[in-house]
Amino acid sequence: MSTGLIIALIVIVAVVVAVAAVLTLRGRGPRHGASLKRRFGPEYERAVARHDGDTKAAERELSARVERHGSLQVRPLEPAERERYEARWTAAQERFVDAPREAVAEADRLIAELAGTRGFPAGGQYEEQVAALSVHHAHHVEGYRRVHRVAQAHPDGAHDGAAGTEEMREAMVEARALFEELVRPSRHDGGHRGAAGDRTDAPAARRDGHRTPSLLHRRQAKES
Repeated sequence: MSTGLIIALIVIVAVVVAVAAVLTLRGRGPRHGASLKRRFGPEYERAVARHDGDTKAAERELSARVERHGSLQVRPLEPAERERYEARWTAAQERFVDAPREAVAEADRLIAELAGTRGFPAGGQYEEQVAALSVHHAHHVEGYRRVHRVAQAHPDGAHDGAAGTEEMREAMVEARALFEELVRPSRHDGGHRGAAGDRTDAPAARRDGHRTPSLLHRRQAKES
């Protein structure tokens, strides 16, 4: 076989492989995007908006998150740990009435610590922790971002005063959803019953009649 024929065959094979690869990627692209959209929900839209509508760039970012954190094994909480976290969250809710800024800062610290305890990146790696949480709790991670932004805001900035109090209240309420997801036992954790026979797999705020809204709204009533 001549050298020219060998080269021609190599070129033909390379072209066929390249075309097959392109067709495969095109065929998988929409399904892959739909899968990411289902998995990430509001996080998908947030990523697209951050990339100025470039869905491919957003999907690459989200795929990278799944690659880094999709296999993360969440550690179950011991019953005593769960009770301590629930008690601390309830205390932060109650503190909001008289010291909203300190309560929000405590909620921010508490979620970071709880996430670290459950096996997510430590709170000192905030961005990486949020990325991991977005893979496993996509529908509630924005509440953590919001309470973190408010907690980090300078007291003399735009978050001060009555408007700041309302923003802090909303952030606290929204962040509670992620706290509840993190503190609740997973399907594999089993459940735990206290001495009185009531399940402790729901946070204290839920067991005592959703105290967060009433406590946080109470401050508004005092200020009106």
